[in-house]
Amino acid sequence: MIDVQRLRVLRAVAERGSFNQAATALHLTPSAVSQHVAALERSLGAQVVARSTRGVTLTRAGQIMVAAAESVAAELEHAKAQVDRLGSGRTQLTIATFTTGGRLLLPGALARLTAAHPDTVLHVREGEPEDSLPLVRQGAVDLALAYHFDGPLPGRQGPGSGLEWTALMEDPLHVVLPEGHRLADREALDLAELGAEPWVLGCRKTEAYLRRYAERAGFDPEVLGTTTDYFFARSLVAAGMGISLIPSIALNPRVPGLRTVPIEPPVPTRHIGVATISRRRDHPRVMTLIQALHDQAAELDGV
Repeated sequence: MIDVQRLRVLRAVAERGSFNQAATALHLTPSAVSQHVAALERSLGAQVVARSTRGVTLTRAGQIMVAAAESVAAELEHAKAQVDRLGSGRTQLTIATFTTGGRLLLPGALARLTAAHPDTVLHVREGEPEDSLPLVRQGAVDLALAYHFDGPLPGRQGPGSGLEWTALMEDPLHVVLPEGHRLADREALDLAELGAEPWVLGCRKTEAYLRRYAERAGFDPEVLGTTTDYFFARSLVAAGMGISLIPSIALNPRVPGLRTVPIEPPVPTRHIGVATISRRRDHPRVMTLIQALHDQAAELDGV
């Protein structure tokens, strides 16, 4: 039988990249961490980490066991939550969400969920995908409303990642300019036309995304401001500080004095969806909420 504590230690080694850092996180000695890993390898009859002077990396067997460790940890967390709720007669559902998705997609979906399952106790946690997706894997939240750009979801992906992604909608980015800007009346813009413009952006990931597209278009954008709020970024554009790149669902409420212009293909796009642990995907309340989010996304797409 595989010891759960040894799986926990291996998971910490995988996350931290070394025995010493894993030991610090677990409040153990490096020797104890090494002993746990060695004992796990003996019980499996296979090497789970490759040791070198630069740290440790997982073998294929180690990757399989870390995926199992995440599933076990998530199930234990879920079981503990169920035990904590015994006798209450109510079911708890915890949802993580990014800000604009939470503001525009989640409220209506939650209203439909509570109408269908009035005994549900809801908890909502705000966070970016790089923060919320690990919480889904760990079982700390039941599902996450999240997004990614052209690349994969943040964090480890592929078989054994423990996540199931349900796509909801495409969220193309638009150029936002002051009304009096020389390009404000255009029906669409090529990013290459904006190489000399100063930029104000609504989040750091949007800045990284812009820089990738700008490199393809042959320019290095001058970013004068990066905020954590798209409404704030648009307000700065209205004040004449620069132009911005804003996702479609973050274009409301309207800011006076601005024009929004689509980008010519290839269009920078956020992909919005729901992340769950595979085995929780069929839970009735999770299914109801995902369907409600689908409906809300369809309504936004039709606007």
